[in-house]
Amino acid sequence: MKKTYDAIRGWSAAGVLALLLLMGVMVRSAQAATNDKPAFRQEELEQMLAPIALYPDDLLSQILMASTYPLEVVQADRWVKENKGLKGNALTKALEAKNWDASVKSLVNFSSVLAMMSSNLEVTVKIGDAFIGQQKDVMGTIQKLRRMAASSGNLKTTPQQTVVVQKEADTQVIIIQPANPNEYYIPTYSPAVIYGTWPYPAYPPVAYYPPGYVPGRALAFTAGVAVGAAWGYAWGHSDWSHGNVNVNVNRNANINANINRSRYSAEFQNRNAAFRNGQGSFQHNPEHRQGVAYRDQKTASQFGRTTSSQASQAREAYRGRGEVGAGAAGVGTRPGAGAGAAGVGARPGAGAGAAGVGTRPGAGAAGVGARPGAGAGAAAQPAGRQNAFEGMDRGGSAARVESQRGQSSRASFSGGGGGARGGGMGGARGGGRSGGRR
Repeated sequence: MKKTYDAIRGWSAAGVLALLLLMGVMVRSAQAATNDKPAFRQEELEQMLAPIALYPDDLLSQILMASTYPLEVVQADRWVKENKGLKGNALTKALEAKNWDASVKSLVNFSSVLAMMSSNLEVTVKIGDAFIGQQKDVMGTIQKLRRMAASSGNLKTTPQQTVVVQKEADTQVIIIQPANPNEYYIPTYSPAVIYGTWPYPAYPPVAYYPPGYVPGRALAFTAGVAVGAAWGYAWGHSDWSHGNVNVNVNRNANINANINRSRYSAEFQNRNAAFRNGQGSFQHNPEHRQGVAYRDQKTASQFGRTTSSQASQAREAYRGRGEVGAGAAGVGTRPGAGAGAAGVGARPGAGAGAAGVGTRPGAGAAGVGARPGAGAGAAAQPAGRQNAFEGMDRGGSAARVESQRGQSSRASFSGGGGGARGGGMGGARGGGRSGGRR
């Protein structure tokens, strides 16, 4: 746990609480962790992957890898929002100095994707856990969902993307790539429409509706996002025939020549002897997990890290110990106290800053558990617009992030929707929405 404590040194009290909540994000009870937690069922995999299964292959690969490092995703999302003016050499130098996994760095190019993952941590963690423990199942499920969309006549080549069906090692796979490799359009769609009849009524996925999108239309696209320096870290490539993601540190060298690729290659090979000449299959790096609990004892033992129950003990040890300043209301503070983010135990709507987990929509910037777009600090989202990951839970209930102690222990995150623009970090281009009149 030492690295976790080092990572949070210097954070605000609200930031400390946010980390501790994240460490137990999948926990319902301290006694819930078992040595043989069952694998995710097929219906659960389809539910969590349906909103992103039709993303371009390379972007999807980075999302899958980055989801195994949820704390770094949160850090990157905040950093992007605080450094929108960074561009060119300044951005390149700043990213290279960050100790995040390359997959997380690559998503700096897509601020809206980072915001989606950061503000819906429960599903992000689920996807990451599934990718760590059931990588082949995840890749197979994505292909199954693509076949469903194609069979329904809703997945085809457009001016924004190229869809190709090809055979890899006697397996027919569907490849999705941007029509222009230098510009990505993120698809937005209703899974209930694009996949045809959804086979699991008890596990319905929730769609993301951009402004002006009319439910019932199969496919639309966000504004185009030009690739920039951050995309030089996009080293993952979907290896559908083997059911994994292939990592090549020399990919996208033409986009960013200022990355110390030799250093990364040496680090990968030190961890995995099968990694040669800068290439190899994705292997989760627990150093970038930063103490976030694994789903079960088996996985924790595999990577020599904490389980959810151990994370709970760490949270208990930290609870209430941080100095609470004007920036955030801390654990146990008086409801309404603090001029900054509403802390754990604050009443709904308390605090002039960001709303904490479970607070009333409309009180400051939207936090984890708050409705997307709620709050003055967050980018408002139009009525009917939903995040790709929002609402994923059994029976269609709203996604919740719960700690060991349930609703009594909450942390404030500066959530809110990220637009397609990212300043110097891969900003949106042109009126890129497409896919028919909306």
